[in-house]
Amino acid sequence: MKEIESNKHAWGQISEEHYAYFKKALLDGWYGFNKHIQREIGDVSGKKIIHLQCNTGADTILLAKMGASAVVGVDLVPDNIKYAQKLADDLGISNVSFIESDIMDFMEKHDEKYDIVFVSEGAIGWLPDLKKWGQTISHLLKDDGFFYVFDSHPFFMMLDTKQLSENITKIKYPYFGKEPDINNSIGGYASVTKYGVKAYFWMHTISDIINALVSAGLHIEYFNEFKENFYDEGGMKNIERFLYNYDFNTDLFPMSFSLKASVYHNK
Repeated sequence: MKEIESNKHAWGQISEEHYAYFKKALLDGWYGFNKHIQREIGDVSGKKIIHLQCNTGADTILLAKMGASAVVGVDLVPDNIKYAQKLADDLGISNVSFIESDIMDFMEKHDEKYDIVFVSEGAIGWLPDLKKWGQTISHLLKDDGFFYVFDSHPFFMMLDTKQLSENITKIKYPYFGKEPDINNSIGGYASVTKYGVKAYFWMHTISDIINALVSAGLHIEYFNEFKENFYDEGGMKNIERFLYNYDFNTDLFPMSFSLKASVYHNK
């Protein structure tokens, strides 16, 4: 798929800088999960975890350091996998491994089962087909395992964030739009912004996300919404560890969500 190949190339332009950024962050001890992820994912001691769309492996390593028996990171980009393994080696983390693969065809090449399938922060929109995503998650889960995701809320992703920083609410991206947004740059939060690429990003509605999982035989245990964002989109304040918000957004709209799902058992 040309869009996936284009995204692979785009993300490869910032792999090395992401590695350097997250290595320093992990060594300095300030990088971690926000309070919502920490609370909701719970004790992972002894668990076998697979982390989909792992980038250069920082969150994969966090899961490993929380006591998981083994954590596997999967990512589309060859250089992300190369630098994820280098990051783990540099930090002496031995209970992680990494696989290069497009999530859209991962199910056809990987049959291992996991206690937890984990997805976090800025991942879902890079996938063109959530139905296949849901099937892949179901395929990877043990019968008593669970899936967990924390990501941007689709409501927030509709809005023009430049205007939102001035408390002006304007829809920029159609909520029900099915054509991907195309950006000619990539990076900016953990690397220098790189131009001259084509990065494709898809809007997925809340019903798209939930129905993709339900249709794959998963039971939704909860869907939680949060007013905080996990990065500064501009004009936000760092209100606590790894969470950001606008001064005016005391109770106006959500910017992130979490969801937990498990295998449905017909009793």
